[in-house]
Amino acid sequence: MRRLRGRWHVAAIRPAGKEHVWALPKGLVARGEAAAETALREVEEETGVEGRLAEKLGDVRYVYTWRGERVFKVVSFFLVHYARGRLGDLAPRHRHEVAETRWIPLAEAPGALAYTGEREIAERALDSLERQAL
Repeated sequence: MRRLRGRWHVAAIRPAGKEHVWALPKGLVARGEAAAETALREVEEETGVEGRLAEKLGDVRYVYTWRGERVFKVVSFFLVHYARGRLGDLAPRHRHEVAETRWIPLAEAPGALAYTGEREIAERALDSLERQAL
């Protein structure tokens, strides 16, 4: 999250090969890594910006089929505040994963993000930031 022109914005990605999909940065937890560490690492790898952890927003659980088998997945999302860096300044080894990055106004994110769970997480982030402002 970052404040730009007086409004909160979220760093969103368009994954490679998905023309009309905007999503939140995420990825697999590395061995020995805590979920919060993964969140910070993935934000940097997929957006080019560094952040600092604020709070856990929640988990999204879903099921999908991969090669004929059902896969149960849990994705943990964290509120991360912008610290430094330039959006889209990706390391060469991650450019194949992300086609585009963009700051999206957080208030518009629930309508812009492709996945239901991520839209709900964006609403939680907005609620959290509004509570912090009171």
